[in-house]
Amino acid sequence: MAGIGFELKNLFKRKGILALFRAYGYAGIICTGPMILGVVLILGIMILAGVYGAVKLDRDLLVCMITYALLASLTVTSFFSMVTTRYTADMLFEEKQEKVMPSFYGCCAVMMTIGGILYAIFLVFSGIGPGLQLLNLLLFEELIVVWTQINYLTAIKDYRGILITFAVSLAAAFLVGFLLLWLGVEVKVALLVAACVGYGIMLIWYMVLLLQYFPEAEGSIFSFLRWFDLYLPLAITGLSVNIGLFFHLLIVWASPIGEQVLGLFYGAPAHDVPALLAFLTILITTVNFVTSVEVNFYPKYRNYYGMFNGNGSLKDIRQAEDEMLTVLSNELLYSARKQLYATALAISVGVLLVDKLPLGFTDTMNNYFRILCVGYGLYAVGNSVMLILLYFTDYMGAMWASLAFMMVSCIGSTWIAFWNVKFIGFGFFLGSAVFFALCVMRLGWFTKKLPYHILSTQPVIVQRTTGIFHTLCNWIERSEHHA
Repeated sequence: MAGIGFELKNLFKRKGILALFRAYGYAGIICTGPMILGVVLILGIMILAGVYGAVKLDRDLLVCMITYALLASLTVTSFFSMVTTRYTADMLFEEKQEKVMPSFYGCCAVMMTIGGILYAIFLVFSGIGPGLQLLNLLLFEELIVVWTQINYLTAIKDYRGILITFAVSLAAAFLVGFLLLWLGVEVKVALLVAACVGYGIMLIWYMVLLLQYFPEAEGSIFSFLRWFDLYLPLAITGLSVNIGLFFHLLIVWASPIGEQVLGLFYGAPAHDVPALLAFLTILITTVNFVTSVEVNFYPKYRNYYGMFNGNGSLKDIRQAEDEMLTVLSNELLYSARKQLYATALAISVGVLLVDKLPLGFTDTMNNYFRILCVGYGLYAVGNSVMLILLYFTDYMGAMWASLAFMMVSCIGSTWIAFWNVKFIGFGFFLGSAVFFALCVMRLGWFTKKLPYHILSTQPVIVQRTTGIFHTLCNWIERSEHHA
C-alpha cells in the first residue's frame, strides 16, 4: 500500500477541494472499486429488472448468482492475497521487478483452475440452465483476476487510469444491460451478461495498467508458492478474516428466514438488503485507513525502521519511535471516530432514509440493519488495527485474532440463527467485538516492546525454510525445465 501513500501525499499537498476529492476518490476506488461495482450492480439490476417487469424469481436469482460469484471469488483469493502481496513487496525491495508479473500469472492460474473446478461443480448441480452456468462461471473467473489485480495495483500511481477504468466499467455494464433488455433478451441473461461486461472491461484495463508499469516477465510463474512456507500465517489470516466477514450470510440463508430461490441458490431478502446497506458504512474506514494512516503513518514508520539499518543513535531511535507511535495512535483514533460517526449517522438518519426507499423495509429489517451497522463498524476498526500488526510483522498476533474472529462469528451466528431469528446479526457483532478487542490489546502489547520484537526475536543465523510448497514449486520447475 506504500505506493498509494506516496502518490496520495502529493495529492494532499495540493490545495483546493478538487484535489481533496481526487485523493479520496483515488484511494476509495483502488481499494473498494470492484466491491463498489458489485454492490452498485446488484442494486442496479434490482431496479432494471423491476422496470422491465421481471418476475420476483428472476430478480432474486440474478442477485443470488452475482452474490455467490462475489463471495466465492473473495474466499478463494483471500488465501492467496496477503502472501502474494508480501512476495511482490519483497521483489520490489530487492529490485527484481521482472519477477512480479510471473507471480501474478501463476497466482491467477492456480486460483482460476482450483476455484473454477469447484465452482463449476457447484453450478452443475445448482439447478440453473447451461447458459446461465457458463455466464456465472465467467463472472467468477473474472472476479478472481480482478481481486488479484488489486493487490498489484497498489504499486501503481496512475490514479487517473484507475478512476477512468471504474467509471467506464460501471457505465458499460448498465449500457449493455439497457441495450440487451431493449432488444428483448431474457432479463436473467441480459443482466448477467452486463455484469460480465462490466468486470471484463475492468479486468482488461487493469491488465493494461499493470503491463505498462511492470517489466516483461522472467522466471517461473510458480516461484511465489515458496512464500507460503515462509508466511503461512498471512494466508490463514486472509482466509479467516474473509470467512468471519461473510459466513454469517450463509448461515442466515440456511436459517428459518432463508428462502430457496432455485436449486442450490438461497437467499434471505429480509437480512440481505440490510446487510448490503450496512456493509457500505465501513467504506469510510477503508478509505480513511489509506488516506490518513498510510499517508501520515508510513513516513514515520519508514524513518524509524530505517534507523536500525543506518546510523541512528539510541536517542534518535527512541525519538523516532515516540513520534511514530504518537502519529499511529492519533490516526487510529481519528479513523475510529470517523467510523463511530458514520455508524451513528446510519443508525439514526439512515433508518429514516431506507424507509423512504422502495425496498420494503420492516421493523425487523431495521433491527437487523442497526445490529449489522455496529458489527461492521467494529470489524472495520479492528481490521485497520490488524493491518498495523502486519506492518510490524506481527503475523502470529494477526493470525490468532483473525482465527478468533472467524470462530466466534461462525459459532455465534449459527447458534443465534437457529435459536431466535429476531437476534440475527448478534453472532457477527460478537465476533467483530472480539476481533477489535484482541487486535487493540495485541497492538498495545507489541508496541510496548517494539525494539525487542525488531531485534531480539529474529534468528541469529539465516534459516532455510522448506515445506510442502517448496517441494511442490521445485517439482513444477523441474517439470518445466525437462519439458
